[in-house]
Amino acid sequence: KGMEKGKVTKRQRVLSDEELRILWPLLPAFGVFGSIVELLLLTAQRKGEVSAMARAEIGQDGVWTIPAERYKTGLPNVVPLTSKVQNVIDRQKKYEGCDLVFTTSGTTEFSGFGKSKQRLDEAMLVAMQAGVSDPEKIHLTPWRLHDLRRTAKTLMQRAGVRPDISERVLGHVIAGVAGTYDRYDYFEEKRDALERLSNLLDRIVNPSAVDAITARMAAE
Repeated sequence: KGMEKGKVTKRQRVLSDEELRILWPLLPAFGVFGSIVELLLLTAQRKGEVSAMARAEIGQDGVWTIPAERYKTGLPNVVPLTSKVQNVIDRQKKYEGCDLVFTTSGTTEFSGFGKSKQRLDEAMLVAMQAGVSDPEKIHLTPWRLHDLRRTAKTLMQRAGVRPDISERVLGHVIAGVAGTYDRYDYFEEKRDALERLSNLLDRIVNPSAVDAITARMAAE
């Protein structure tokens, strides 16, 4: 499905808050693959861009510049990294003579996406069915890793980010007069958008932390 006589069906899958709450705590058990999934959500970049991330692309200022030669638009994309993203990067194993962030071999970027995604789906389904009286009725709606990019954009808009700013975070080329004449880099707006995304995701996947903060504020 997805292709019909010259027509491509536009994908609209976005992971729900409930699915994100199930997904997020499972990721540490998936090693490098789990870390890549975290960054797909936290940076809103594409799988190929994240999996091929090199440490040389990350400046001392915590800014990741994806070079034009490996970006879909043929233009470089500047991605301000939140503290959560930097923590994920910092915990990756370093290999001598290898600049790649996400590697299990020390020579090539991570590539075992198919099997890892299948295992993650299975783990999500087990978690969804846990404690349910009739688990056979519980199903995980199929999703792709690219759906996390759409999910991240949706979360940014929920967090109050303007659509044109979230488009710039995603590295999309802005069409029309705005794209032709607007040469402002929107760096601070992109940083704010990614901070808002990170904070909203944290509130979604850690509801108990939100409850604790709310209770403390009410008591003050």
